[in-house]
Amino acid sequence: MEGKTAEFSKSEMMHVIQPRDLNGSGRLFGGALLQMIDELAGIVAKRHCQTANVTTAAIDNLNFKAGAYENDLLVLIGYVTYTGNTSMEVRIDTYIEDTEGMRRPINRAYFVMVAMGEDNRPTRVPPLLIETESQKAEWEGALLRRKNRLERRKVGY
Repeated sequence: MEGKTAEFSKSEMMHVIQPRDLNGSGRLFGGALLQMIDELAGIVAKRHCQTANVTTAAIDNLNFKAGAYENDLLVLIGYVTYTGNTSMEVRIDTYIEDTEGMRRPINRAYFVMVAMGEDNRPTRVPPLLIETESQKAEWEGALLRRKNRLERRKVGY
């Protein structure tokens, strides 16, 4: 199976925050953002695998750094950081973009996505080709997150 670069499946999504996206305090509802992040993680995973069927296996990390408000322009950028046999980790960074094009980070998330075959069983994914030191550091971080997930699973978490 031929490997793929992170750039191959890197994807960007934009969304203007609407009243339906807000919580009772007038800020972006975390669940609305989570839905957007999950959707983009699925797109990135599908592009990497070049398959139509992927599923979210875990949300490994989700850090809210700042709020967002009505009419803010959200920019979500996602790419693969790690691949196993049937799973891949996708990093999604979310920004608010101002009218001059400056982006301010508000969220970072890591999702574990699994490729599913036509039989609805996990299927192999193309390996990730590491091209830069930054990508190597992401891979190593993903290995640590994977180890932590496996340890939590042992204790029933």
